[in-house]
Amino acid sequence: MSRPLPTVHGPFRAEQIRPGDPYELSNGHAIHCMGTGGRGSRANLLGGSVLDSDPAVEEAGVDAGYSPSPETLRAPDVAVGNVPDAPGWIQGAPPLAVEYADTGQDEKELKTKISELFAAGTKLVWVIRLVGLRRVEVHEPGRKMRTVLPGEELAAPGVLRNPVPVEALYDRQAAHEVTLRNLLQRQGYQDLDEVRTEGREEGREEGREEGVLAGLRRSIVRLWEQGLGPMPEEIRRKLEAIADVDRLDNVLAQVSRAELADDVDL
Repeated sequence: MSRPLPTVHGPFRAEQIRPGDPYELSNGHAIHCMGTGGRGSRANLLGGSVLDSDPAVEEAGVDAGYSPSPETLRAPDVAVGNVPDAPGWIQGAPPLAVEYADTGQDEKELKTKISELFAAGTKLVWVIRLVGLRRVEVHEPGRKMRTVLPGEELAAPGVLRNPVPVEALYDRQAAHEVTLRNLLQRQGYQDLDEVRTEGREEGREEGREEGVLAGLRRSIVRLWEQGLGPMPEEIRRKLEAIADVDRLDNVLAQVSRAELADDVDL
């Protein structure tokens, strides 16, 4: 639960701010940070999912608080790297920081925040503009800002393995497609087509159509458990009752897109 700062005027120290308090600190001065609107919150969730699922990413977080000095506390909308599973403010900075800029963005404050993240060790800041033409502004220390547009891709060498389509940082369908690709790669597959191929090849090795069906069923179970958790026995029984290759292939496609078990029609 948030609380007011102990006094009206600063300077303050990061130790005076507790998780959940709606403040960041810049040179000891408090910056009041309110919650975002619906558009920004949806995009933030999607971008965090896409970046966290990248096969090279071990740590990521949303609104993670960084305090490289007692007078500084900054919380990027999404941080990739240096997000330990521990309470308290984080020392240093994330290698990649992402900020979503929507209606009412304080441009001067955003510029200051980026410079302070760079000073703390951040190598790359992506600012996703949600007003007007959707675009991403790429900031790097010592380099001129550049703009990446929809239809183009972003890269973060040394942080991410895969390029990120601009749309995947705010569009739900694009984000889900990229997240699925990333999760499959974490399991050793390149994409959904490779999962399908594996199932069919397993079936061919068994030498009959029933083998193809069995291979597809195994692929469905693996994909289900990766994205939806343990498969209920009732679903397993329905799956075993399906004796049509095309229908099983359709179920595989459904499971690949599903967010909930109810999204799969057996």
